Amino acid sequence: MILALAGGTGGSKIVDGLAQVVGQDDLVAIVNTGDDGDFYGLRVCPDLDINMYVLARVVDGRGWGFADDTFRCLEGLETYGNEAWFGLGDRDLATHLHRTARLAEGLPLSEVTRELCDRLGVAARLLPMTDDTVRTRIRTTSGEHSFQEYLVRDGASEDIERIEMRGVASSHPAPGVIEAIEAADRVVICPSSPIVSIGTILAVPGVRPALAARRDEVVAISPIVVNAPVEGPAARFLAGAGYRECSAVQMARLYADVAGTFVLDEQDVARVPVLEDFGVRARATEIVMREPADRPRLAEFALNAVTA
Repeated sequence: MILALAGGTGGSKIVDGLAQVVGQDDLVAIVNTGDDGDFYGLRVCPDLDINMYVLARVVDGRGWGFADDTFRCLEGLETYGNEAWFGLGDRDLATHLHRTARLAEGLPLSEVTRELCDRLGVAARLLPMTDDTVRTRIRTTSGEHSFQEYLVRDGASEDIERIEMRGVASSHPAPGVIEAIEAADRVVICPSSPIVSIGTILAVPGVRPALAARRDEVVAISPIVVNAPVEGPAARFLAGAGYRECSAVQMARLYADVAGTFVLDEQDVARVPVLEDFGVRARATEIVMREPADRPRLAEFALNAVTA
C-alpha cells in the first residue's frame, strides 16, 4: 500500500499520478482539513473535495470543482446580497449539502468522506487528517482572516504576520491515519504547502512521530523550483511562519526528520550536497507538472527514489 500526504491542487496531481502508477485499490491519502470552512451554512472541505473529484475523474479542467458545473445558485445568492467570491458550483453544492446533513446527523467527517467517495466510485481511501475541527487563521496588517478569505477573496495580497492552526493541538488523528502510516510500503509527501497543508497534517498530535518512525520509507517532493513556488503563495506562508528562505533547501530542512528521501527540481541539482548534509537522500528531476502525463511520471520517480 502506498500512502500520500496531500493538500489541494499540487497534492491532488500527485495523488492522481500515484493512482495511475499503483492503482486506486493500493492507495491511501491523508488530506489536510485546516482549510475547511462553512459557506452559506454548508461545510466545505476544499482539499478533500479536489482529491476526491480528481480520483473520480469529475474535476473541472480549471483544476477545482465539478466538471462543466453551473453557478446559478451562487448567482441567486449574490442577487440577495450575499458575498459570492467563493466559487461553489451547483453540482458541487450537492456534495456540501450531503456532507453537512450527514455531519448534523452525528457522523464523523472520515465516515462522510468514505460515503462520498463510495458514491463517486473512488476506490482509494481518502482520510481527513482529523475528525476534529481545525482551522487555519491568517493574521495580516488588516486583521485576522480565514484561510479561504486570505487566499481566494483577497488573493494572498498581504504579507502575513502570524499563522495559527486553531484547534490542532487538541485534535486527534482520524481513524485509520496512524495505522496507514505504520502499514504503508512507501509514503509520499506531496508538493503541497509545507506550512498550511502538509505542515497542518504534521501538526496533528501523533502524526509526525509516526512518520519519523518510518523515515526511511518516506519521500518528500519539493513544491519549490530555485527560489519560487511552483504554484500558489508558498513564499508568503513560509515568511509568515518565520522562514525567510523560499527554496528546496528550506523544504528539506522542514522535512528532514520525517523524510529520508527528497525529490527536487533538476534546476536545483547544485543544492543536492547541501540536502545530503541533512542526512537526506536527494534526487533531481523535473517536478513541474505541465501536462497530465507528468503526474504518473513524477509519482513513479518519487516512489523509485526511495529505494534508488
